[in-house]
Amino acid sequence: MLDKGAIDTQGIAGYTLMNAAGTAVFQHYCRRWPLTRRILVLAGPGNNGGDGYVVAHLARKAGQRVTVIGFGDPQPGGDADRCRQAWVESGGEIVAPDALQWPENPQREFDLVIDALLGTGLSREPVEPMAGWIRAVNQSGLPVVAVDLPSGLNNDNGTVPGVAISAQMTVTFIGRKRGLYTGQGPNHCGTIEFAGLSVDHAVYAAVPASARLLLATNSESPLFPPRRRTGHKGNFGHLLVIGGGRGMAGAAIIAGSAALRAGCGLVSVAVHRENAAAVVSARPEMMVHGIENATEIAPLLERADAVAIGPGLGLEPWARDLWQASSDYNGPMVVDADALNLLAEAPWQRHNWVLTPHPGEAARLLGSGLKSINDDRFAAVEALQKKYSGTVLLKGAGTLIQGNEGLPTLLRGGNPGMASGGMGDALTGITGAFMAQGLDLETATHYAAAAHGWAGDRAASERGEQGLLAGDLIDRLGDIINGSKRQWNGDKHAPLQTVSGG
Repeated sequence: MLDKGAIDTQGIAGYTLMNAAGTAVFQHYCRRWPLTRRILVLAGPGNNGGDGYVVAHLARKAGQRVTVIGFGDPQPGGDADRCRQAWVESGGEIVAPDALQWPENPQREFDLVIDALLGTGLSREPVEPMAGWIRAVNQSGLPVVAVDLPSGLNNDNGTVPGVAISAQMTVTFIGRKRGLYTGQGPNHCGTIEFAGLSVDHAVYAAVPASARLLLATNSESPLFPPRRRTGHKGNFGHLLVIGGGRGMAGAAIIAGSAALRAGCGLVSVAVHRENAAAVVSARPEMMVHGIENATEIAPLLERADAVAIGPGLGLEPWARDLWQASSDYNGPMVVDADALNLLAEAPWQRHNWVLTPHPGEAARLLGSGLKSINDDRFAAVEALQKKYSGTVLLKGAGTLIQGNEGLPTLLRGGNPGMASGGMGDALTGITGAFMAQGLDLETATHYAAAAHGWAGDRAASERGEQGLLAGDLIDRLGDIINGSKRQWNGDKHAPLQTVSGG
């Protein structure tokens, strides 16, 4: 644990860390809600509760009216107990949970709730009376600040075994917890504020990270170097998109359009013959090939620098023949949608492909239930990579990427407005375009996921999340890829820690 490392390696007293944590929470909520005058602190029996008592003490000194409900006593003589005693000795009171009746109109009694019940100390689902208070707080309409981690949320995989606090802000300390960013975490954590508490880099180096967090930076540097003035379309990659089965031209159009906006010099699209005219009409910049049978795909594969297969492919014999014919292609390939379903029927491995399943497709690929995927997305993406090799991108809130080596990477980006048809097809096109332009599989996948998520965020900020379309995202790809206002850094990843304790 990082806090133990700070105590043992850096010599920071646990009591000092606890006071620093409580101070960080107090400062963050005062900045966001400066008119706060009445707070309710829910303090658990562990170290998380100790942080809560520090918050209560600081709030009371600042003239705020503080009500503290104590859910059990800390271990006698421990750091949390010292913080509790300091609160009591300063004149603070602690109310038992069964001694305070939840008000009919809580917004008349409190401005803010501090969740210091469990933090990372969750070992099983919360029980009564704690569970009842969590439900009451969630239904109150009051803003909630979670201390380190929303109580009831699993810090490793983001699952909620019972009931969990839904916070508007989470102030997390020292190490970033995986559960905040994936699974149900984004539904419960609100805005995440990180407080390092002045812990030295040597402490981080001594505690192995369990994942990497891909973060945006404010750099305006473009992803690719400036193009030479004599460059031509043949210098910037040729992607072949295979999909668009009978009646499903749209998916292939979206994938190809995204690839063009991602900078690909040439994009060919192989679709069912009856869809060729629709694709030409929608995007004349693409080279469109109406395919009658699998023998016609061979010359297209020979000319491609990368292949993206699956968008709108279908599961008919035509689709199966194209999937089989494409299996001989030796270049980099991104596999999505129906191509993943065909792969699930007859699994095999390949070192130079990228698989981009959503949780339902991941369950089929692993022959498991959807619940097992959602219960531990980290285990799922690792199992997929081991079974199929290459690089795997598991879609969903907290997108995960696992390559042949190293830690999984978790993307922080994207929004629920992107839960609409065609968004996955756009990601397929972007990933294929980056591979066609010469990026290695993992780099292409990281950058594609980042560009996709942040273009979606920009579109949502301009248009709102309701009614967001894949085309809205594609229209903003150029700004993202060319480095306008917001960019990513592929060489620096914030470590995510697997933690335990309060």
